[in-house]
Amino acid sequence: MMHSDKKKLDRVWPSIVEYQKLASKHGIDDIFQDNGGKILQVLLITGLRRVVGREGNDAVDDEGQEYELKSVNIALTKSFSTHHHMNPTIIAKYRKVPWIFAVYRGIELLEIYRLERSDMEPWYRKWEDKWHADGGKDINNPKVPLTYVREHGKKLYSAD
Repeated sequence: MMHSDKKKLDRVWPSIVEYQKLASKHGIDDIFQDNGGKILQVLLITGLRRVVGREGNDAVDDEGQEYELKSVNIALTKSFSTHHHMNPTIIAKYRKVPWIFAVYRGIELLEIYRLERSDMEPWYRKWEDKWHADGGKDINNPKVPLTYVREHGKKLYSAD
């Protein structure tokens, strides 16, 4: 038996299809996977373009500067995930780019911050030290606290 909300889904679905078409235009194949819908929103607000492929960084500006993009849902956690296999190779890649941090509550965008390479350096050193102290074992997804991002980042956007 069909759920009573099926008619409501049918009514809103065309808008979701349009959202996916917009996302596809910006290199996002699925708005429901890997934060695709949120990434599209951040790209359009910041004017960045998606970098296709998973080996490089996430976005690029008109001057060719690449960026690492991170988002957090503060209804679930207060820190940003980084990489599941943090190691010196990943850290070296990260050191080359500024980071963009998007703060969400659920799917509602609240703020966007930019942290420069120098702002992230204390984290790189901490992760490198831990990697070496642990005998070269990759670190599973070290976090960057939202408090640090708000304190050290330049706010690019606020929903207020």
